[in-house]
Amino acid sequence: MDLSRETLIKLYTSMATIRNFEERGIPETGQRAMSGSVHSSAGQEAVPTGVCAHLSDEDYIGSTHRGHGHCIAKGVDPKRMMAELFGRSTGTNKGKGGSMHIADMSKGMLGTNGVVGASIPLAVGAGLTSKLKDLKRVAVAFFGDGAANQGVLHESMNLASVWKLPVIFCCENNGYAQSTPVEYALSTANVSDRAAGYDMPGITVDGMDVFAVYDAAGQAVERAGMGKAPLCWSDAPTGSTATRSSTTPSLTAPRKKRIIGAPGTR
Repeated sequence: MDLSRETLIKLYTSMATIRNFEERGIPETGQRAMSGSVHSSAGQEAVPTGVCAHLSDEDYIGSTHRGHGHCIAKGVDPKRMMAELFGRSTGTNKGKGGSMHIADMSKGMLGTNGVVGASIPLAVGAGLTSKLKDLKRVAVAFFGDGAANQGVLHESMNLASVWKLPVIFCCENNGYAQSTPVEYALSTANVSDRAAGYDMPGITVDGMDVFAVYDAAGQAVERAGMGKAPLCWSDAPTGSTATRSSTTPSLTAPRKKRIIGAPGTR
């Protein structure tokens, strides 16, 4: 894969900004400067960066409770995001949403979401709007391995496939749903294996390799824009190096071992 210098700088800048944002913001939660729970996306920079590099402001993404990286990669102003975390009126949602409810419609950011899997049908709805109005826009539903067993994901995948919507289902598999290892809860080797049940292609990509993600995302976005069946992929493994949230600071022993043994983001 031959990438231009401009693209390489864009990818690096996105990942560096996400990591710096998390390292600056998360420590503040311990000082009670922020209200509400905050979930860091440190260690998962490659996935939103590689995907959103192919999206325009007009395209849509549905995010998760761990969505700072999605927001930044999609072009949301980090300063306004930080103001939102601190409850300031200059925040993206005037300080009323906090970490799990950051939204910016001018960037196609439908919102981070405090409910596991809840943004998936929002992305499908955005994809339906795009198709009905012939907007030529793509919608990406980001979700984690914990949401992979939520009924709403399967309902959404089914409708997206039946209606041939321009939607990409992207699972960020960081190996744990809170403290439950993915192998204890998933019946298939990869989340993307489930795509066959909805007559859509499924692929698995190394979520720690921004170049692999970028390449796969480019093909997925092109496919979605051509009006073909939706696509589901899982990024495995991603390496969330942060705690589950600012209110659950401790890590289980198995998860500590997995993080210590995980490679750094490439």
